[in-house]
Amino acid sequence: MSKQWTVSRRQAVKLGAAAAALPLVHIRTAGAAGKLNAGFWDHWVPGANAVMQKQIDAWADKNKVEVSADFITTTGGKLQLTPAAETQAKAGHDVMTFITWDVQNYADSLEPVDEVMQSLVAANGEVNRVGTYLAKYQGHWAAVPASNGTQTKPPCARISWFKQHGLDIQAMYPAKEEKNALQDAWTWEAFLKYAELAVKDNLTFAMGMGGGLNTDATDTHGAIFAAFGGTLIDAEGKSQLKSDGTRQALEYAQRLVKFYPADAVSYDDASNNRALISGKSALIFNPPSAWAVAKRDNIAVASDCWTFPAPSGPKGRFVPTQSYFWGVYNFSQNKSAGKDLLEFLMQRENVEARDVASDGYDLPPYARLNDFKIWEEVGPPKGTVFNYPLRPSSGQKPSLTGSEAAPEVAVQIYNRGVHNQMFARLRDGQTIPQVVAWAEDEIAGYAR
Repeated sequence: MSKQWTVSRRQAVKLGAAAAALPLVHIRTAGAAGKLNAGFWDHWVPGANAVMQKQIDAWADKNKVEVSADFITTTGGKLQLTPAAETQAKAGHDVMTFITWDVQNYADSLEPVDEVMQSLVAANGEVNRVGTYLAKYQGHWAAVPASNGTQTKPPCARISWFKQHGLDIQAMYPAKEEKNALQDAWTWEAFLKYAELAVKDNLTFAMGMGGGLNTDATDTHGAIFAAFGGTLIDAEGKSQLKSDGTRQALEYAQRLVKFYPADAVSYDDASNNRALISGKSALIFNPPSAWAVAKRDNIAVASDCWTFPAPSGPKGRFVPTQSYFWGVYNFSQNKSAGKDLLEFLMQRENVEARDVASDGYDLPPYARLNDFKIWEEVGPPKGTVFNYPLRPSSGQKPSLTGSEAAPEVAVQIYNRGVHNQMFARLRDGQTIPQVVAWAEDEIAGYAR
């Protein structure tokens, strides 16, 4: 029998924060003038910030606005903690970067950007499902889905190892738009076979289950659940833990966890990167950051890596997704200038220039911005990240773990790493009914 859970939105969103009206009309002016303070993500790719700064300077000069741009690191959670402090003080930056759930967390402090988004969607195409889910609040766009930092986390695997075991992953997903029979056979069932072979070769598929701090695992496990139609709780607040889809996802997980690394429960988001770069892993789920570091530190590994779509399940092919956003505070003294700057930065030519500077790491979540040449050209090997964007031929859908629920519940499911804990409990020998009972109590607790 299903259980109805309800929760206060503000209470739940604050609990799930990253560790911690009607829209005003946006009137475009010939020169916004004045001052503007902006907080952007400090990009990990050397040189990427410089291109961003150059674009900001060009806009500032044209519009006669004095812009101060801070590039804020995610190390130590500084980027996530900054809006927590600023929204409480109602002072700080005018424009700010928000990661994943933080638009929902701070939506009451954000100026609607409907007019900006109307223009950007007309020019760049629709925003994907995940970006829309996270950036909209009470029927309005609360923030602009950004390209900088936005990523998917598909498989990145060793070409030579898969060839040894009879699968040419470059032929399966070449550096061009193509459908072929190998792709149809790339399923989660096939994935299980190769995961077992990796263990027999004293390698691993470096997948973790390290609680709420292991977001790579959270994202991957959510995509597995989606592929089997598994959900924990629906948008109306009804438990789906005993649904057929959830049972199938857990039955699959019960088989898969046998081949996880021995230290999977202690994984963080750097563990899988280190495993790939050191040559100890045959496959990880990650954006191209691990490959890019390997290109610097272990070129032999980097030259043997190929990124390609996620396996398919009974309900389709889902790829883990992480999203970044830019918002304008409603306590800003220069809202018009802030909106103009964000619209300028998300023009196609500016997005592409920043993408080139980041070696194709950034993924703009707009339908018509996934055809830049950088993904074809970057290497080694050339074309290694061609399949990183959500290309139409792949049939992939973006996945956000927990997003079948309303945001105020989903953020807690995500930040608590509920899916990771379910996988870990299965590996510890708990039965599926025991794991379901634990999850039911856990999620019900978010309503209290």
